[in-house]
Amino acid sequence: MQLQEVIDRRRMVRNYADRPVDRAIVDRALRNATHAPSAGFTQGWGFLVLDTPADVRRWWATTTDAEALASPDPWLTGMMRAPVVIVPCSSRSAYLSRYAEKDKALGRLDRASTEDPWPVPYWHLDTAMAALLILQTCVDEGLGACFFGIPGDRMTAVRDAFSIAADFDPIGVITLGHRVEDTGSAGSPSRRVRKPMDDVVHRGSWASS
Repeated sequence: MQLQEVIDRRRMVRNYADRPVDRAIVDRALRNATHAPSAGFTQGWGFLVLDTPADVRRWWATTTDAEALASPDPWLTGMMRAPVVIVPCSSRSAYLSRYAEKDKALGRLDRASTEDPWPVPYWHLDTAMAALLILQTCVDEGLGACFFGIPGDRMTAVRDAFSIAADFDPIGVITLGHRVEDTGSAGSPSRRVRKPMDDVVHRGSWASS
């Protein structure tokens, strides 16, 4: 599949068929993720992969109320059929360590300075770009995928259930599998119109029209 076709076809898929995914495809998606840009080539990311029925069930049991699991709505029903769950995680400490090295500016800064040298959390940004490569690889393989957030009140439970390293933070979660075509529903994100380029592109200055 050509790059432009991958970009055009990419959608957040929330309804999956009850079919397994070839492990070679998952491995390819993960390899591609590690080719994402990373500041200082820090590569401060890690990927928790849940690809057995037991582990996938454990994921939903950890992140979902028992009442919702007992009577899942259409969204949850479709998502729980995904045979693979990937949790991209980022490590702030990896970036602090990398940029304390002599070849980086932060390694030469006054350590007593109180100014935050990281106005943008690149550990999250780099891992998010890696996650996008997973989504795009799924499209290229004819699969569907969805990136979504982990409920804040479930984060500790997720860490404990899956023994996530203390210096890594989940930035979200990806489901992937064979998609089931659906028509969406009233109020669905699929009904929103993409903003015109003139509304989001500002040439020369933000005030430009």
